[in-house]
Amino acid sequence: MFIVCADLEGIFTPEIWINFSEITGIEELRLTTRDISDYNVLMKRRLAILEENNLKLDDIQAVIRKMEPIEGALAFLNWLRALVEVIIVSDTYVEFAGPLMEKLDRPTLFCNTLSVNGDGSITGYNLRQEDGKKKVALALKSLNYRVIAVGDSYNDITMLQAADHGILYRPPDNVKAEYDGFPVAYNYKELKERLLDIMKPG
Repeated sequence: MFIVCADLEGIFTPEIWINFSEITGIEELRLTTRDISDYNVLMKRRLAILEENNLKLDDIQAVIRKMEPIEGALAFLNWLRALVEVIIVSDTYVEFAGPLMEKLDRPTLFCNTLSVNGDGSITGYNLRQEDGKKKVALALKSLNYRVIAVGDSYNDITMLQAADHGILYRPPDNVKAEYDGFPVAYNYKELKERLLDIMKPG
């Protein structure tokens, strides 16, 4: 029995921090796990920038509420969920994800949480567990699922490696070059073809 574990941002939704960067004009907030492989380094820098600029959770949530899924994402996700179980495995946060999950018809989401002060300042982040994406894939394999993982960034690689099958979806050139053993898809049509090829009987 197959199950699909897929990243969220870059696969089904735009990158939240890039959108927030465009609204605030803070260029450094454009950096994501497509650019920096160490998630903890990236998040500590993001939180420092928020503090320096007196930006609160409400400011980020206001941007997220105006965001829409990537064109075709909901139709693709509905197609996939009609075939197999799908879990969105993301390094985003419960406090960010709600509006986007509504627009994707509420898929199952495994992600992290934020620590927030009474004034709305984000003071920290709480990983569900270290290397949580990889551990989701391994846990599902221990339940006798055949795991297909889909991701686009450095923080997805251990999940793709732990899965029975990994697919890079629209990865940046640096990630594609470093992990050239994974098949690549650049649009939902190609991703459908990759998935159907993996799941075909025999």
